[in-house]
Amino acid sequence: MRAVSTPQVLLLENIHSSSHPNFARHGVKVHTSPKGMAEELLIETLQGLPGDGPRLLGIRSKTHVTARVFAAVPNLVAVGAFCIGTDQIDLAAAARHGVAVFNSPFGNTRSVAELVLGEIIMLSRQVFMRSTACHAGHWRKSAKGSHEVRGKTLGIVGYGHIGSQLSVLAEALGMQVRYYDIISKLPLGNARPCESLTELLGLSDFVSLHVPDTELTRQMIGADELAAMRSGAYLVNASRGLVVDIDALKATLDSGHIAGAALDVYPVEPKQAGKPFENVLRGYEQVIMTPHIGGSTEEAQANIGREVSTALTRFIADGVTLGSVSLPEVDAPPNVGCRIINIHRNVPGVLSAINRVVAESEVNVVGQRLATAGEVGLLLVDLALDRGHNHGRALSQAIGALPTSLRTRLLEES
Repeated sequence: MRAVSTPQVLLLENIHSSSHPNFARHGVKVHTSPKGMAEELLIETLQGLPGDGPRLLGIRSKTHVTARVFAAVPNLVAVGAFCIGTDQIDLAAAARHGVAVFNSPFGNTRSVAELVLGEIIMLSRQVFMRSTACHAGHWRKSAKGSHEVRGKTLGIVGYGHIGSQLSVLAEALGMQVRYYDIISKLPLGNARPCESLTELLGLSDFVSLHVPDTELTRQMIGADELAAMRSGAYLVNASRGLVVDIDALKATLDSGHIAGAALDVYPVEPKQAGKPFENVLRGYEQVIMTPHIGGSTEEAQANIGREVSTALTRFIADGVTLGSVSLPEVDAPPNVGCRIINIHRNVPGVLSAINRVVAESEVNVVGQRLATAGEVGLLLVDLALDRGHNHGRALSQAIGALPTSLRTRLLEES
């Protein structure tokens, strides 16, 4: 690919080095920082990268990419969230500026499922309570309150990628699996759906939550839902902190209605490692508390590094946007000649206007791909440049000058 200047990528928050080979193969210069960046520093750092070529940004959960960042760094063409969520990125602003945003919604699926399954076993065997006693010098050798998970019922709320994988793992241990999802999902193995959340809560010895953070899911497990759980059951939440009413959970634990819980996420979490952690459930020996590490395994981070860097480099090299959460999704084979990427406002007459410009250029078009989503459209135009590369550059500039264009790039095979 011939470019005005070498593409530069800024990777923050200790993104796994598995991402580096992809960038190297596509001639992208990598810059790293172990910490997140506040808005002003992020802008200064992106603007200060060498050259005038396209900028890429890789972040995790701590760095916020605001509308001001997109406005201040016009050659920022793509952002990779090397994590599941994209709440830390202003997606509407990204779309308005024609910036592709990618994430990895399923890269840590196995890691989360394994942690949840392990916590279910630890809760059922009261391992943490026994371990804490041993550390304190007490020998609590007893079978009282300790149970196998075989034959018990696991209720999964949210039967997506993590929930369904947990379902398979739990069945392998001999558990009965029931699930509830607002969308009809095909069960795996012998899992069976429930008609309502209340039905699932009343049937389950263990309830595990695997839902996104939305208006529908916030506080979805409150006092009424906890009361609907079986007496002596356990609650596991490795989804989002606002899904569970922590004060209601505390009251239910105090009453003895449920036997315990395992939490990996919380309504309020420290901004960074090493900061104090406050929660009303601290000190409850029947509650396993982990610091939001569901997806924090070397394998998961390596998978995410490869997945998101692949998406970023396919976009920078070929204009492919599969998996983008800000732009329409377009797939295309590798660019073998000259390709124009035009991101535009999705209004009537755009394609006609572009085609008029193409017709006047007398450049032969060998392929077009168009997709729209909301207020944004994405067009890939492949050219046969039998009249020289200058015609491709002139055509790209003419398309970019149209009032509907948000961002236009020319990709040329080196």
